[in-house]
Amino acid sequence: MQIADFFVVFYWLLTASVFLRIIFKRRPVSSSLAWVLIIIVFPFLGVLIYLFFGEIQLGKRRAERANALRTPFLENLTKFLSGHETPEPKGHAARSIYQIMHQRDGIGGLSYKNFAVLADPDSIFDQWLHDIENAERDIRMEFYIWHPHGRVNEVTEALIAASERGVSIEILVDHAGSWPFFMFSADLKRMRAAGIKLLPTLPVNIFRNLFRRVDLRLHRKLLVIDHIICYTGSMNMADPRYFNAHKKFGPWIDIMLRFEGAAAFGVSKVFSWDWELETGERNFPQLKTELENCNRWLSIIPSGPGQGEAVMHQIMLSIIHRANSSITIATPYFVPSEAIFEALCHAAQRGVYVCILLPKISDSKMASFASESFYSGLLNAGVELRLFHQGLLHAKAIVVDSEMALVGSMNIDMRSLQLNFELSVAIYDTESCEDICELLSSYKEQSIPVDVNAWHERPRYRRVAERFMYFLSPLL
Repeated sequence: MQIADFFVVFYWLLTASVFLRIIFKRRPVSSSLAWVLIIIVFPFLGVLIYLFFGEIQLGKRRAERANALRTPFLENLTKFLSGHETPEPKGHAARSIYQIMHQRDGIGGLSYKNFAVLADPDSIFDQWLHDIENAERDIRMEFYIWHPHGRVNEVTEALIAASERGVSIEILVDHAGSWPFFMFSADLKRMRAAGIKLLPTLPVNIFRNLFRRVDLRLHRKLLVIDHIICYTGSMNMADPRYFNAHKKFGPWIDIMLRFEGAAAFGVSKVFSWDWELETGERNFPQLKTELENCNRWLSIIPSGPGQGEAVMHQIMLSIIHRANSSITIATPYFVPSEAIFEALCHAAQRGVYVCILLPKISDSKMASFASESFYSGLLNAGVELRLFHQGLLHAKAIVVDSEMALVGSMNIDMRSLQLNFELSVAIYDTESCEDICELLSSYKEQSIPVDVNAWHERPRYRRVAERFMYFLSPLL
């Protein structure tokens, strides 16, 4: 056999084996067809792309840790927090989330107090610094991006000072999202020298990525002080005046929530899960005093490989189908599954007011074209699409019937729904939801609606790009 013939036979055997693997994985048909398209359009390269990105592979060591951690994690969760569980909420959408989380984790929701919605970057940094400076025992942080410029430098100094006075500090930062920080920042060495445990999560290198997916990322944003004060939402450890400065899409616009009580203690347990998954060290939070019972409740929803990667997709469909009057969504990237897209269209067609707020200019051209491939169907169904023009709308929030809000780190795309480690909170308290509704209303005032007629007159090249990205949207 000639060498050329050998390579031809090898290629077709390899391609056939990958096709069979795609079929037997029983993934959604749209996702399977997208992978087949990639492999056909990009011979051999498409096969390599699939081997690196095609399947959710956490890696043997982390998968074993996740399996071993599940039972003790839930036992510890219910042991400390069972007395703080919320009664079942009354709203249809809220009740569906409560039931899903109660079935999965044994606790549907947890109490909280001193709730605040923070949207101004300086206010967020001021609050972070105040609570860090007053921390007594523990500080825990997780971020996708750590950008050591601007007011982040103030946070660094406050953390070093806290560590020097005896506060235990543990920080997880995504390796791919923050590689310049790990490669070049002098602050990293200073923080570690001060006794701060700061680790890169899911490190990216060739050897490791032969055994797990390279694009599984820690996308959570959280800060927990003494296990009783929590911040979570969409903002990275980055000052928007310095991060991606001078880009045409403008500063990133984010939401962070601050709350205290049992719900904050629950988020600290989520950190414990991530810490053990990365290090193998078990470090569940311990209470110094009894938690106070509060009369407001929310559900903590961690998602990602090993933690129920389908839970957010289930929750999204549940709240959309149960909406009675309105759905308002703010997201920087909108590349939904076919099921979520159809659910939103059906909601609009049965008279629910559906409004989706998106940035006018995205930081990703591919994501922008993929998002726009859904516009025509949404507009024809009666969905209102509005483009935010005061910066990159990076906030991730959903409000249903003005009585339930979902806020966190999750984008409306398959990466967030299936691949990333995300953290969301579902808020059931009416007063807290009103604060989020007011913020989304301010975003609406700073946005312009997509005109149906003008949209249908867009250039042909955009239509071609949209259709191509539409086929790839199940993988984005």
